[in-house]
Amino acid sequence: MSKKTASASSRRITPAGRRAVIRRETRETRIQLTLNLDGTGQSEISTGVGFFDHMLTHIARHGLFDLAVKAEGDLHVDDHHTVEDVGICLGEAVAQAVGDKKGIRRYGFFMLPMEESLAQVAVDLSGRAAIAYRARYRGAKIGTFDVQLIEEFLRAVALNARMNLHVQVPYGTNNHHVAEAIFKAFGKALRQACEFDPRETAVPSTKGVL
Repeated sequence: MSKKTASASSRRITPAGRRAVIRRETRETRIQLTLNLDGTGQSEISTGVGFFDHMLTHIARHGLFDLAVKAEGDLHVDDHHTVEDVGICLGEAVAQAVGDKKGIRRYGFFMLPMEESLAQVAVDLSGRAAIAYRARYRGAKIGTFDVQLIEEFLRAVALNARMNLHVQVPYGTNNHHVAEAIFKAFGKALRQACEFDPRETAVPSTKGVL
């Protein structure tokens, strides 16, 4: 969709919402991703990586984004290319769907408990890419899923959405709980950052552009 959807002259959301459709095809992956920032939390996810599908569903549900992902990757090698490339596509979709950023909150923060674990996620849709990731796991895997890929996914999202993304897990002992808390908190924080501020009519920056 056009980046003018959420412009200053018309901050109204179109009937279809602020949407983006991203297609990516390489020798390693083939991905189609559709994102509606103004959705209801519906998702249709199929990447071939079960745990990753589960985590993407949390982003959609807790961000109230409508998200569809169809990915085919070289899973006979490992999950890395699929997870990273979906992150690239999601980041590109956020950047496209949010438009020129006039009237949005820009910043989002959420602290989310998941059983014994706590995740803190902060987002700034600054137009500049940066990530700080501080999370520890007990063991390298969640089932067959490599926990290192969580950081790789989030880095790909942050770089391609051109956002600042800070993730910290001060405590937590169960790998699944730690990961789930991160993805849920990310959905919540990104939702806040993308939302329209009823008092803001311009780009939320002293520079006048993000």
